[in-house]
Amino acid sequence: MSIKDEFLSLLERDKEFRYAVAGLLGLEEILKRLDRHEEELVKLREDMNKLREDMNKLREDMNKLREDMNRGFALVERHITALGARWGLLTENAFREGLRDLLEKELGLKVEKWSRFDERGMVFGYPSLVEIDVAIRDDRIILVEVKSHVGAGDVYSFKRKGEFYAANEGKKPDRLVIVTPYADAKAVEAARHLGIEVHTKI
Repeated sequence: MSIKDEFLSLLERDKEFRYAVAGLLGLEEILKRLDRHEEELVKLREDMNKLREDMNKLREDMNKLREDMNRGFALVERHITALGARWGLLTENAFREGLRDLLEKELGLKVEKWSRFDERGMVFGYPSLVEIDVAIRDDRIILVEVKSHVGAGDVYSFKRKGEFYAANEGKKPDRLVIVTPYADAKAVEAARHLGIEVHTKI
C-alpha cells in the first residue's frame, strides 16, 4: 500500500486525523493570506511615507509662497503709501492755489502767504519756518489752512500757528479756517473746542 493510499484511508477512517489535516490546510491558507496582507501593508506604509514626504514638501512650498506674497504685499504697500503722500502734497498745493484764486476773484478777499521763522519752536516744538495763508477783508484777518486730510494733530498745530501769528503781528486773527476734503471725528471735535472752523464740503 502506497503512502498516498494510506493517507487517503486514514482520512476516511480517522475522524481526528481528518480534522487535523483540515486544520493544517486551513492554517496554511490563513498564513498565505496573512503574507499577502503583510505585503499590502508594507506597500501601504510606503505609500503613506511618500504621501507624508509630498505633504511636507507642499507645506514648505506653501510657506515659501506665503513669505514671497508677504514681501510683495509689503513692497506694494510702501509704493502706495509713497504715492499717496506725494499725491497728497500735490493735491494740497493745487487746492491751495485754487482756493486763493477763488477767495480773491469770487469773494473779493486778498490772500497772501505769511511766513516767519519760529526760533523758539512755538508751533512744531523745534525751530522751523511757519507758513500761513492769510485772507484780509475790511481789516478782518482770516487764517486759512488747506489740507487733503485733517487729524486732531493738524488742528492743534493750526491753533499754535494762529497764536504764533498773533505774537508776531500784535493782532489776534478774527477767524481760523481749515478747508479739507476729509476731517476725522477727533479733528472735528478738537476744532469745535478750539474755536476753529472746519469746511469739508468743497
